[in-house]
Amino acid sequence: MSALIPIREHEGRQAVSGRELHAFLDVATPYKDWFPRMLAYGFTEGEDFGAILSESTGGRPATDHALTLDMAKELAMIQRTPKGKQARQYFIEVEKQAREITVPQTLPEALRAYAAEVEQRQALEAHVAVITPRAEAWDELASARGDYAVKDAAGILARAGVKTGQNRLFTQLRDLGWIHRAHDGGWRAYASAVNAGYLTEKPQSHHHPRTGELVLDAPQVRVTIRGLERLRVRLGALALSTL
Repeated sequence: MSALIPIREHEGRQAVSGRELHAFLDVATPYKDWFPRMLAYGFTEGEDFGAILSESTGGRPATDHALTLDMAKELAMIQRTPKGKQARQYFIEVEKQAREITVPQTLPEALRAYAAEVEQRQALEAHVAVITPRAEAWDELASARGDYAVKDAAGILARAGVKTGQNRLFTQLRDLGWIHRAHDGGWRAYASAVNAGYLTEKPQSHHHPRTGELVLDAPQVRVTIRGLERLRVRLGALALSTL
């Protein structure tokens, strides 16, 4: 079997370089943005992956990750591309060859090994069945443009698996240091969040019912596509840490 993606040992287990998997899958999103996005699907550092350093093309150290074969298989399945399917089949074959090194000597041992393999496959398929609709919903969002009112942003994040709502999202934005209460009691975006491209403020106004004069209202805080992507990663990670 040719080595499509090098298999290495990391902390006593077979592992795959996150950057090498990313390159094989031909993912257009840069690795530094793609990997945090994948963590929102429920992977845990120390259990599913570990951070390591690799040499970048410029000779400077770059952050890489050693992925377990189980995590690598799930990431390959999430991509839903021919390359993803090829990578998953490759990892399955690697695991199969590793198991063949230790051949069960008795019928009970063989039955236990087979049952464990079936259970692992069913668990993987069940997990992918849960996260695939979320991935599809996010793919739809990623192709969109513009910005969203906080109520609409909360609905989009909920579709992607983040537990939130309009009022809760306002609180979460405050806790992240993106917004604050103004003297009039309304929400305002911090300049840092606007400059980072996470939020915008939409000017609002109305005509006075008696005089017809144009009256300026408080601006509306809106969440950009980039802000939604950042929120999905941050709020997803925060939710996982509370489990």
